[in-house]
Amino acid sequence: MQYRDFGNTDLRVSEVGFGAWGIGGPAMAGDIPIGWGDVKDKTSVEALRKAFDLGINFYDTADFYGLGHSEELLGQVFGNRQDVIIASKVGHRLANDQSIFVDYSKQYIIHACEDSLRRLQRDTIDYYQLHTAKRADLEQGDCLEALEQLRQQGKIRYWGLSLNTFAPEPEADYMLNNDLSDGFQLVFNLINQHALPLLEKAHQSGKGIIVRMPLQFGLLTGKFDKDTRFATNDHRHFRLTPEILNTSLEALEEAWPLCDKYGISKTALSMSFILSFPEVSTVIPGIKTPQQAETNAQGVVQLDTEDRDFMVSLFDSHFRQVLQQMQQQG
Repeated sequence: MQYRDFGNTDLRVSEVGFGAWGIGGPAMAGDIPIGWGDVKDKTSVEALRKAFDLGINFYDTADFYGLGHSEELLGQVFGNRQDVIIASKVGHRLANDQSIFVDYSKQYIIHACEDSLRRLQRDTIDYYQLHTAKRADLEQGDCLEALEQLRQQGKIRYWGLSLNTFAPEPEADYMLNNDLSDGFQLVFNLINQHALPLLEKAHQSGKGIIVRMPLQFGLLTGKFDKDTRFATNDHRHFRLTPEILNTSLEALEEAWPLCDKYGISKTALSMSFILSFPEVSTVIPGIKTPQQAETNAQGVVQLDTEDRDFMVSLFDSHFRQVLQQMQQQG
């Protein structure tokens, strides 16, 4: 495992981290699935321990993942140990009618952080993130006051913003122009390259960069075909429709010959593409099993510049249309 600096902080993070959304289990917001289907806690615990043994020291969760269950499992396995870096997020909760409610009020963030610390069994959260807050939330300022207060109290060490999947620029520009936060979490992968122009700007401003969705819900692992279907308690049931699967898999055929050139899997090629950008601090594939921990943590190679540039060029020629379909689907 290789390690990288997280922006201007003193955090040194594994270049492959652990995305802990999936281990939260099959949570629901009313009739909307907000998890990844059924998962056994025993397997999740084994995955966390295997990841640590492989050198993964960065674990990204949120209080909304499994409605707190993901944090609870991290607390159970790691507790307050200092050789593990924990990142969590705040801002999403369930309303009284069980619908998703976005809340960036100062009072809620402070209360939610206390709850996260209890579930994580930690004295402090290493990196605390606003869970896709909008520019209007940032300009209003309550959420920023809350984060600074939590930092002064020692309940969080650093803080940042998890950016919008399809349009990361408005919030990123606001933070960069006002010299706010210690980092960004953003979506960047072979299919979704919207955030590519932000990488250099954020890096030059000293921001740590977490890349989420590196495998685009599993599309970039090669394990799906046109007949793949997902359980109704898996959010991919409505996100990866048959139409999107068909379009995506056809477009990806242009990239896969590079797997043969480097002798690596489709997962490793997808991870290697992202990590070929030195501005990236860590990549957080979703991990639910020990086998996934091994697959995601190993096989990363240094891509030739021309191959990386070719993969970048595929966005305009092949993937922009796919991404538009995904954005319309939600």
